[in-house]
Amino acid sequence: MLKNALPKITTPLPGPKAKAIIDRRKEAMPGAIKCAYPCVISRGEGAMLEDVDGNIFLDWIGGVGVLNIGYSHPELIEAVKAQSEKYFHAMMNIVTHEGYIRLAEKMNEIVPVKGAKRKTMFANSGAEADENAVKIAKSYTKRPNIIVFSGAFHGRTLLTACMTSKKAYAAGIGPFPDGVYRADFPYLYRGPKGYTEDEAIAYYIEKLHKVFEEASPAEYVAAIVVEPVQGEGGFVPAPIEWVKAVRHICDEYGILLIADEVQTGFARSGRMFVSNYWEEAGCAPDIITTAKSIAGGIPLSAVTASEEIFDNVRAGIIGGTYGGNPLACASALKVIEIIERDHLCDRSLEIAGKCRKKFEEWKAKYEVVGDVRGIGCMLGMEFVTDKQSKEPNAKLVSDIVSKAAQHGLLIESAGVYGNVIRFLCPLVVTDEQLESGFGILQSAIEASI
Repeated sequence: MLKNALPKITTPLPGPKAKAIIDRRKEAMPGAIKCAYPCVISRGEGAMLEDVDGNIFLDWIGGVGVLNIGYSHPELIEAVKAQSEKYFHAMMNIVTHEGYIRLAEKMNEIVPVKGAKRKTMFANSGAEADENAVKIAKSYTKRPNIIVFSGAFHGRTLLTACMTSKKAYAAGIGPFPDGVYRADFPYLYRGPKGYTEDEAIAYYIEKLHKVFEEASPAEYVAAIVVEPVQGEGGFVPAPIEWVKAVRHICDEYGILLIADEVQTGFARSGRMFVSNYWEEAGCAPDIITTAKSIAGGIPLSAVTASEEIFDNVRAGIIGGTYGGNPLACASALKVIEIIERDHLCDRSLEIAGKCRKKFEEWKAKYEVVGDVRGIGCMLGMEFVTDKQSKEPNAKLVSDIVSKAAQHGLLIESAGVYGNVIRFLCPLVVTDEQLESGFGILQSAIEASI
């Protein structure tokens, strides 16, 4: 079975069938949507995919965090099929369908936002969830501004592109919405030289206070929006002591704390959400946005907040045609059931332990591996020219990604400088597949140095 297979490349990449389809892609699609890898999928199972030429790849990207329970889970297929035989669509502004209610009830049970009574709404993408969360925060607080962070990625809509730090995602599409202000994220590996971690966290909190002084007074800020682990920004985790301090600032000034768990959610961190760790530390967020692995690949996203927040949102500003689509809700309910039943949070920590051990070995062995970081199974390795200068080494990462693909391992870069390799492998990967991936990646590193 494909789900138990190991990587196997039998043709030069791209193979002849894949090349023909990629050539058609160039004619039919905008070039701005890049073709990153020399393969065309024909089927996928577990953590593995087969291309149209019969080459088999181990996927450490997982649709950029969409496939935590893997490709083509048979129970997911059956759940979506069963729903499809009843009805494909029912818009919640027009007619109620119970799948939306059942999923909202489940999300209210498992999503760790502040407030004993919670409510959830659904949209279609992470960007939509983030944009709705901002609208909800503004409607509730009656305030116009938000604060986001350096290194942030929140989407490509006009508002979320403005919230996103890297302007390659937004070049030439302004003017942008007003009222979005940016503070420095606690990127400790590249923090102030000579600082202890505690001193660095204090430094970054002071930089946040500077936003109140120099950009928007605190009484005009509706929300502070944080990725618990920055994704596109380089898999940089928010230190828990910094989160506690941000939570205190929010409570002091009546600001809502929004956790963007689009990429971090659904067992990736070793808990259902990174915010579970925050909750245990006494700093749970007010609003959590989720998407990606929520429905195993069917478009769906969610915004969860307390009843108090949602019940003070003006009617008409949230909702939409496809949000909470019946097929997506059926899929999401089954995804959550599988995660809980099959203990994928525990499996995430097992995989993370193996990965961190191996990555730390490489950090000790190779001068070009500058940092290993993350939470649970959301791990990144930052590559540099040397450990002393920490100069970003994007060219090396590009070479490693290319060489790994040629031998059947799909990995992806990330980071402000494009010099981080991220690990988002499906949590159903076998130990044998994981070891095979380590071997391919190590060979690619050594061949690229």
